[in-house]
Amino acid sequence: MGDMRRILLTAALSSLALMAKMPQTTAPSSDPVAGPLPPIADLLKDVERNQKTAEALRKDYTYHVHFEQQELGSNDQVKKTIVTDSESLNLRGVRINRVVARNGKPLTPEEAAKESERIDKEVARDTERREKNESKGESTDTRGDVLISASRILELGTFSNPRRVTLNGRPTIVVDFAGDPKAKTRNSAEGVIRDLVGTVWIDEQDRSLARAQGHFLNDFKIGGGLVADVKKDSAFDAQFIRMNDDVWLPAEVNGHGRVRILLVSGFNGRIHLVTSDYRKFRTSSVIEAGGTIVQPDGSPLPSTTPPQGAPATHP
Repeated sequence: MGDMRRILLTAALSSLALMAKMPQTTAPSSDPVAGPLPPIADLLKDVERNQKTAEALRKDYTYHVHFEQQELGSNDQVKKTIVTDSESLNLRGVRINRVVARNGKPLTPEEAAKESERIDKEVARDTERREKNESKGESTDTRGDVLISASRILELGTFSNPRRVTLNGRPTIVVDFAGDPKAKTRNSAEGVIRDLVGTVWIDEQDRSLARAQGHFLNDFKIGGGLVADVKKDSAFDAQFIRMNDDVWLPAEVNGHGRVRILLVSGFNGRIHLVTSDYRKFRTSSVIEAGGTIVQPDGSPLPSTTPPQGAPATHP
């Protein structure tokens, strides 16, 4: 269920914005060689600036997405497992996942054509939404969702316990977050943050998000429950990878929870997403009939669908 994946990914990526509420104090380092933590005010300015740069750089990358979804029964036994393999890319300014295989089997020509139609509609819808929101002076992501400003984050929760650890061999600043359940929200994204409790890991050298982990203390609704109803204790753990010394990209997301979509479709289970085969491509690429991604010089973007049953691996 793509909705479940998107909800948990949105929560994970929103954690970067939560840095705006970190308390403006310093704390002693657990590593005496590293020295004291940097002033929080300076750190926040760096994170905000680098995030904007990273968004621009991510447009030039494509990568393979291996997604596994397990639906659980009332006794928490696995009832159904769905596996999809996709190519994630920025198409005409919108980040999309083009499905290339389901349950280890490549799409048929007919399925690939339907997938291309789906993507065309998604790109058109998100482009219109982005242009509409930006015309109002709002800052958005590639899908047109409004980004939350630092001033609003200040009203949605608090950070505590800043400290330094080593993550993947790199000095990393860790901080805990707790949303304020009494805070009034203006949109569904703010509701995600308000009801979130978790931890973020920030790469100290690059001032970029390296990991985000959290869970929801309360039930929360998107669109008043008409779009989605997420149950408390739903949780995620997202990790990011540093590529080519210039950008951090999604590496792995694990999540579990209960979600009801559009008052009809319910999901109770676990998700596991892992990315691989990171490549640069040109953002003016197009998807031809049949699902082939063609670059401006006419060359196809190579497919990297793993064999049936083979998990994707990190570089």
